Amino acid sequence: MTAADILGVEAADLAAVEAIVRNAGTSFYRGMRVLPSDRRHAMYAIYAFCRIVDDIADEEGSLEEKRRGLSAWRENIARLYAGKAEGDATWDPVTRVLAAAIRRFQLREADFLAVIDGMQMDAETVIVAPSMAELDLYCDRVASAVGRLSVRAFGDSSDMADKVAHALGRALQLTNILRDIKEDADRGRVYLPREYLDDARIPADPRAVLTAPGLPAVCHRLARLAHGYFDEAKHAMSACDARAMKPARLMGATYDAILSEVERYGWRDLDHRVSLPVWKKLYLLCRYGLF
Repeated sequence: MTAADILGVEAADLAAVEAIVRNAGTSFYRGMRVLPSDRRHAMYAIYAFCRIVDDIADEEGSLEEKRRGLSAWRENIARLYAGKAEGDATWDPVTRVLAAAIRRFQLREADFLAVIDGMQMDAETVIVAPSMAELDLYCDRVASAVGRLSVRAFGDSSDMADKVAHALGRALQLTNILRDIKEDADRGRVYLPREYLDDARIPADPRAVLTAPGLPAVCHRLARLAHGYFDEAKHAMSACDARAMKPARLMGATYDAILSEVERYGWRDLDHRVSLPVWKKLYLLCRYGLF
């Protein structure tokens, strides 16, 4: 059976959602090929949803417009779970494929809403040096909540799979923060925790952070926290369904390698954005079963 048959959706809708992911130009599209077709298309729909609400929060527009856009998606998610809009002519392909994925893989409403809440944090405030508690909440909403949706689409809805999502989501988001310090500062944002900056006597100011002598020490400290989450995720994966965790292992290994490369390069030249060489990406894809 095809993914369209299994999920009960039109092949054209699956193609439209897949195109969103493919056109995004990220490694996510290739990485999800390790999954069976129905689970792969569920993940494409989850990614497309995240991309759409992230664009609402990040793109140009007034705060009121962003609030309206995010509120519309909250209502959309609520209708999906209430079963009140099945077949609604206003639904787009992403919503229709999400509806099928929710039915088949028991995706939880609270996790979709948490993702929207995370995007609203970025939309409503310019985040500068959040407290550790605020940073952890942000990471949970924009990353670990996505992980909780993902592990169900992967095929494991156990408590240990949620622990994988908890730890791996935080590890991935902290890696992004450590890699994108200059890019974030150019947008007036600093995601490094206030407590770490205070300990290093660095002002909570985007421009000051970039030139502070103590910045590398702060970053190495946050990198140690990220490595701890990678280790925690690996431990939790060992108690999960091995086949279902294949995409999570690939993502974890890829981002762990990125973090190590960021550490190796250091935080002296922030104009250099670290990425993995092609050979390393191919090695990881082969090792974790893509080919």
